[in-house]
Amino acid sequence: MDAPEPETPFAAVYQSYLDKSTPYVAYRWIATATIFVAFGLRIVFAGGWYIVAYSLGIYLLNLFLAFISPKFDPSLDSDTDMEDGVPAGQSSLPTSNDQEFKPFVRRLPEFKFWHAATRAVTLAFCCSWSEIFNLPVFWPVLVVYWLILVFLTMRRQIQSMIKYRYVPWDFGKAKYANKNAN
Repeated sequence: MDAPEPETPFAAVYQSYLDKSTPYVAYRWIATATIFVAFGLRIVFAGGWYIVAYSLGIYLLNLFLAFISPKFDPSLDSDTDMEDGVPAGQSSLPTSNDQEFKPFVRRLPEFKFWHAATRAVTLAFCCSWSEIFNLPVFWPVLVVYWLILVFLTMRRQIQSMIKYRYVPWDFGKAKYANKNAN
């Protein structure tokens, strides 16, 4: 079993609802987006809590990067290849049909990504109702900092995707149907 049994009745009910929501990917993300939009509207109309929004943005960026990153880092595989005697410039990753296929395994699975993002957005929304978190700050600076952070981290991630030829998205990939299915 992956997780220990819930210790309280509330935790058991919570886990039960999480388990029931697992197959409903689109509905889960729509609910999270709704909470996120409510949070965004709260920030815009209240005119404060920019630090909370900035912190949420950094955390969601971190989650997203973990979601699109492979569980096993290909750059570490190149270090292992050099130790194993694979010549430089060659990869142990499959490059022809006779080599072993290695599927893309995410560092952060979709469900855990959704769960962490939903908890973070909900917590940020709750924090936006407390004056303790409404620190005076010049918000355009935070926006510029966040955009620079997104640009730098995504550029590095995209370069890694190009270098090691992996695509973290399911759509656009070939789907193979069972020959016996009608």
